[in-house]
Amino acid sequence: MKHLAPPELRKRIWGSLAAAAMGDALGAPTEQMSFEQILETFGGLVDRFYAPDESRPFSHGRKAGEVTDDSSQMIELCKAFLEAGTDRITVKHVVDALLRWAEDPEMFTRFAGPTTRQAIERLRAGEDPVSVGRSGITSSVGTSNGCAMKIAPAGLIHPGHLEDAVEDACTVCLPTHATQISMSAASAVAAGIAQALTPGANVYSVVQACLFGARLGEGRGRELGRTTPGPSVEARMEIAVELGLKAKNIEDACRLIGSYVGSGLHSAEAVPAAIGLFIAAKGDPFKTVVGAACIGDDTDTIATIAGSLAGALGGIDQIPKSLYDQLEELNHLGLEGLAEQLCDLALRLHPEINR
Repeated sequence: MKHLAPPELRKRIWGSLAAAAMGDALGAPTEQMSFEQILETFGGLVDRFYAPDESRPFSHGRKAGEVTDDSSQMIELCKAFLEAGTDRITVKHVVDALLRWAEDPEMFTRFAGPTTRQAIERLRAGEDPVSVGRSGITSSVGTSNGCAMKIAPAGLIHPGHLEDAVEDACTVCLPTHATQISMSAASAVAAGIAQALTPGANVYSVVQACLFGARLGEGRGRELGRTTPGPSVEARMEIAVELGLKAKNIEDACRLIGSYVGSGLHSAEAVPAAIGLFIAAKGDPFKTVVGAACIGDDTDTIATIAGSLAGALGGIDQIPKSLYDQLEELNHLGLEGLAEQLCDLALRLHPEINR
């Protein structure tokens, strides 16, 4: 297996984190709006940061360019992988990161999704994490996109090692989203990112890796977690792939994918939608996150997921510097330093990359 040179690997990791956070911030003011409402309200596609207005149910009152729970949880999970180091990440690492994130009262109160909120409250009470993640008798519990949105580091530390990325993604799901649906979705994203960090990777190979990850993750989910009713993430992805290829432009992709796949909270909508938009944008990170921020419904999450994939393929050099600088100045994310640390960890985990 060929590998990226470490300097290029670092740029790709940085690009993934940056595009994910940028998508999150672009999607914050459009969340829960329809595609048509977004175009009417903003006069076209949202390609710069706007302050969410008072009508936005979660992000109202935030500044233009501020991130939400999607990328803030992703960053905490990056730190969890760094804490684990060369050992496998454990459920305890994941729980510690989640509880750290929940210490921010504004983030937790405003943005915690239904599955994550319930799990955090039970974890704070000292319940067994694996039991918490597997619990639930309704199909809406444990199938939301709360793990897929933050899963990027599971792929970033395993360049070209798709099975390792899937295994870590499933561990991340265990304390909150231990269903075959969420594990399939998170594994699809993690495997796609791992593939994007290889020489010669392109949109086609990344999407093939996403489909592989969805299949493997669903199987692991049935072994490790709770099997719940709901659509197949892989099957929905196949529909989204066709629509992304068929779309005339990114606006057309938003209409098609939003109509046939959906762009809501469920993992089998959000992840396929993100991948379909990634295809329609031909992997361009900025076009990908702009489309995802405009598709409607759960825009900030879909843009975070799509950005993590496209940024891993394109690297930091394809991220608009002016917007990235605004993002860092406002949020103080420290993504360059975080990318450096994740790159070092990837090299320790997979020393053949340096050969």
